[in-house]
Amino acid sequence: MVVCLTGLWRYRNYLVIFLTPLLILPLPIIVGGPEASCGYVIILTALYWCTECMPLAVTGLLPVILFPMMGIMESSEVCTQYMKDSNMLFVGGLLMATAVEHWNLHKRIALRVLLLVGVKPALLMMGFMGTTAFLSMWIGNTASTAMMLPISNAVLKQLCDTEAQAEEREMDLISLRGAGPGTGIPKGQDNQAFDMDDGCTTECTKDVKPMKNGIQLEPEPEVEESPEARERRLKREAKYLKLDKGMSLSVCYAASIGGTATLTGTAPNLILKGQVDELFPGNGDIINFASWFGFSFPNMVLMLIISWLWLQFMYLGCNMKKSFGCGTNKDGDKEAYGVIKNEYKKLGSVSFAEGCILVLFVLLVLLWFTREPGFMPGWAAVLFNKDKPYVTDGTVAMLMSTLFFVIPSQLPRCGGYSEDVSPSKTLHCPLDARMTRGGESMSPTNQLIPDPPRHDGDDDRRAPPEQAGEPTSAEVVTPCQLTFFRLTSGLSQWLGESLAPLQSIPPIAISFLLSLLIATFTECSSNVATTTLFLPILASMAVAIKLHPLYVMLPCTICASLAFMLPVATPPNAIAFSYGNLKVMDMAKAGFVLNIIGVITINIALNTWGTAMFNLNTFPDWANVTTIPTP
Repeated sequence: MVVCLTGLWRYRNYLVIFLTPLLILPLPIIVGGPEASCGYVIILTALYWCTECMPLAVTGLLPVILFPMMGIMESSEVCTQYMKDSNMLFVGGLLMATAVEHWNLHKRIALRVLLLVGVKPALLMMGFMGTTAFLSMWIGNTASTAMMLPISNAVLKQLCDTEAQAEEREMDLISLRGAGPGTGIPKGQDNQAFDMDDGCTTECTKDVKPMKNGIQLEPEPEVEESPEARERRLKREAKYLKLDKGMSLSVCYAASIGGTATLTGTAPNLILKGQVDELFPGNGDIINFASWFGFSFPNMVLMLIISWLWLQFMYLGCNMKKSFGCGTNKDGDKEAYGVIKNEYKKLGSVSFAEGCILVLFVLLVLLWFTREPGFMPGWAAVLFNKDKPYVTDGTVAMLMSTLFFVIPSQLPRCGGYSEDVSPSKTLHCPLDARMTRGGESMSPTNQLIPDPPRHDGDDDRRAPPEQAGEPTSAEVVTPCQLTFFRLTSGLSQWLGESLAPLQSIPPIAISFLLSLLIATFTECSSNVATTTLFLPILASMAVAIKLHPLYVMLPCTICASLAFMLPVATPPNAIAFSYGNLKVMDMAKAGFVLNIIGVITINIALNTWGTAMFNLNTFPDWANVTTIPTP
């Protein structure tokens, strides 16, 4: 009996989380109506707060999930009490990215892909670009670049060292034979460096110098480098320096390109959704995760392939045999492959937490895709959105993110050990160790997302944002304030109407010129500031000239991420530049062409499958009425 009670007490938080909703479920079922449903959510939230079975902040987000799913309020109305619905989507994606990074799931995926593609120069560059682009679709561009660049440098260093050792062995073999070009030894003459007779030994021991510890060692004779060996070394160093530049640029460029593929990949994408929902409230959720992915993912793949070909041409040349490694040194490939394999082995076997995060990640993506797929009714329309658009992508993101604070990071077993805990360590209840307060132990490793550091005696003390490396409130709010001020004063509408003469220009020319303008402007400012500044103006201009708003807003949003020319343009560029192997001119030459390529590919996508997806040839009815106030 005591054992049972002890076990129930250990897992009391599980019992509260799962039994409380069932016990009070008769309230909305029997009474019915939105009033009873609202009371159900309030009682559940209050009980969770009182028992602290989940972190208080996470419990406070339950209305964001339950109110839309129970048909009480629309997600946009609920999120307004916290932040915008698009910002809630961003927070949910950020929590998912945090969990993936904390448990090194992204590193496991990256190393596994590199093991599959191999270490041939062209394939290695393709592997790094594809992996970085995929990771930046779901986690931050900066985090993807910071993780992939050290791996690429380690692989290239191993390739260079292995090739140098192979050349030294070849030169030693020629020297042993006593003849060969570049050795400085005439054919048939003995190599005095390997003459081990007594006379040579006596001569060599005359110059022995004592060391600090009293041990006398024979000094290593200085071997003069032959002209041929020096030429080989300089050629090898130049080759790998060029290859290192190409790899560094490929990683940072792929991070920026990959972020454009998903709605949560980078901030400008979410800013576009927020602006469209705010300026055109009747748009019918035209920008959601599925529609954005359907338009941007093929464009991202096209840009990535062309970028790979361009960097291949710049830094590897057009020699396919040399680039793809046909007939090259197999030993060097094995050594570099071993570096990647050793890094992968350091991760160990897949833990229970990694498996849970992978399942939640796949489930989140599937729910995003199938909520409103476009070509068929989605699960949200069938279950929740029959009358109003209650459930949005932000609701789904917060639902899956909440599970991170419920599912333990270690597999609990009654009276035994978790799969991830060694037998020498006692298994603590993951939920009890993670969520209880009042002096009980709390281990960050027992949760999928670690709690923030807590200070003894004062839980509310926090380091200033400037010291903690976090953005200040001014840095976060300023873009939103600028948009609000422009809309309230009518500045955006006035600027848009001033561009009305552009109606005489073909729409494809307008889109191309504006894309070039944004791609140039974003080199000197952040992509967030660029989109926040230009999107309201572009929306007003589109309304003034009776052009579909997305025809100019969509390409300009993606072009805001095409910051390839300068190290200060985006954090991935700065990280790549900080390694010291790149010059500004290297980045400018490669980035200028990629900017032009990006603008062209985006406009091709816009006028082909983009026009078919969003019906961009016609001016929509929902664009006739906007929330842009008149001056």
